[in-house]
Amino acid sequence: MGIILVYDITDEKSFENIQNWMKSIKENASAGVERLLIGNKCDMESKRKVQRDDAEKLAREHGIRFFETSAKSSVNVEEAFRTLARDILLKSARKAGQSTKAPLELGSQRKGGSKCSVA
Repeated sequence: MGIILVYDITDEKSFENIQNWMKSIKENASAGVERLLIGNKCDMESKRKVQRDDAEKLAREHGIRFFETSAKSSVNVEEAFRTLARDILLKSARKAGQSTKAPLELGSQRKGGSKCSVA
């Protein structure tokens, strides 16, 4: 029901491979599967090779959400998973004809204080 595509912000090749994965998802995954793009290692800003703007543009082109995370320092990791889970639940509720006017609560969300981005 959900696919997370992860690239390393310090490795351009990993970002370039995202297009191949998008094509593979389109060809092989269920229609309407939720997708999320993650740029990992945002704690390594000095070694960045993939610009945030390029990743945000790619996410917009594919109509998916984008997060920058650091698995090492746990920045935005939980937020990314919670967002994907919430999107899946909302889509499932809409398909089942349930009202989605009330916000879905999946626990606390940490806002601000991060150098990493959420788009």
